[in-house]
Amino acid sequence: MFPYNPLTDEIIALLQRRLSPGAVVADPAGLKACAVDASTLSHRPELVVRAQTVDDVQTTLKMANQYNFPVTPRGGGSGLAGGCLPHLGGVVLSTRELCAVRAIDAANFTMEVEAGAISSQVREAAAAHNLFYPPDPAGMDLSTIGGNAATDAGGPACVKYGTTRDYILGLEAVLPDGTLINTGVRTRKGVVGYDLTNLLVGCEGTLAVITALTLKLIPRPPATVGALCAFASMGAAMRAVARIMAEGHLPSAIEFLDHRCLALVGELLPFELPTGKPSLLLMELDGPAEQIAPEMETVISLATNEGAIHVLRAPNEQDRQRIWEVRRQVSLRIHDHAVLYIPEDVAVPLSAIARLVDALPDFEARYAIEIFAFGHAGDGNIHLNITTQYLARQPRAEQGVKALLEMVLELGGTISGEHGIGLAKKEFLPLELSPASIRLQQGIKQLFDPNLILNPGKIFP
Repeated sequence: MFPYNPLTDEIIALLQRRLSPGAVVADPAGLKACAVDASTLSHRPELVVRAQTVDDVQTTLKMANQYNFPVTPRGGGSGLAGGCLPHLGGVVLSTRELCAVRAIDAANFTMEVEAGAISSQVREAAAAHNLFYPPDPAGMDLSTIGGNAATDAGGPACVKYGTTRDYILGLEAVLPDGTLINTGVRTRKGVVGYDLTNLLVGCEGTLAVITALTLKLIPRPPATVGALCAFASMGAAMRAVARIMAEGHLPSAIEFLDHRCLALVGELLPFELPTGKPSLLLMELDGPAEQIAPEMETVISLATNEGAIHVLRAPNEQDRQRIWEVRRQVSLRIHDHAVLYIPEDVAVPLSAIARLVDALPDFEARYAIEIFAFGHAGDGNIHLNITTQYLARQPRAEQGVKALLEMVLELGGTISGEHGIGLAKKEFLPLELSPASIRLQQGIKQLFDPNLILNPGKIFP
């Protein structure tokens, strides 16, 4: 089917007639808005379809097969791997307008929500019924629940609660030929046939377009407390994490910032950081207030025994938001600081975090780069932000990225914890997956999408 056909005036006119009023967007501003995501990549579509109904999704895909043009699904556009960018042209199919909360069943702890709903909207809708949807990926006010499912996004809470995948009971999705299917169950168990739900979760929109999700909810924790702990080194911080968890404590978040990150946000802290290469842990516990308040004191005591120099308690929502602002500012300031910015989100075994971070100065020296490391200490998901102030050093920086990913794999890790592969990482896929595994997955893609019209050219090199 390569090369694809261009979108002629006749095809565009036909789309306009068959789709909901206002669904077809062809103006330069609308096309430009869908040419970028949160990565540094940019690819302009020929046309944007803002689906107003599930039928719009089905019709677009049917016409794509008939007239041989590619379709790239798009949620909130907050991804970092270029997964929603139309590098082969064609149509960007936005599900952002499909954003209704269809139903909340408080008795059975479930929610049915459309794919375009913003992540924070999903959590707030659950909270209104005193229920809790735990996954909390970065940019909750930007990312959509469908996009989160497409990459199995996680966030700080996954150390205790797991990732998006763990809360999806079933999906409504449109296959590449336009067929609408429903996968999964509405019960907590179900093993009838192959697990298509888990196949589609994490497929980055290459096998189907998710239009709605049935989510599992849990009782809302009655209280949350937090704390910031500063350490003289990353090794001390990681020993504290290991000690806290070995003693039977399971925080709802354990985030870390390395010394380079702290150099950018240090003025936001109410204490002076130690010299050298300090590290910061941000920890939270949730549950009954009378239980977690004394437990946090125990956790702080364990951290202090492992070398915590400064401790800032956050017993209420206002204080918690203040310490989370430190964490939120990191990505923004790294992006503003660097001329070239390559975000990676690897994951390694917990015992390997300190070893990986300790090796970063050697990579910086060898490849003339600066690396900012932060992430989820509780599950080993580390965001490595490779930067340089000189665009001419980009080829060398990219060599450094590959070398870093190779070390991650040597440590028993994975090259992507939650961002996905998309365009940005597909050249590295063979580092982690065998040729047999890649062939099998490409065969699944071919079975679902024989004409290769749905998000083609992503994931596989």
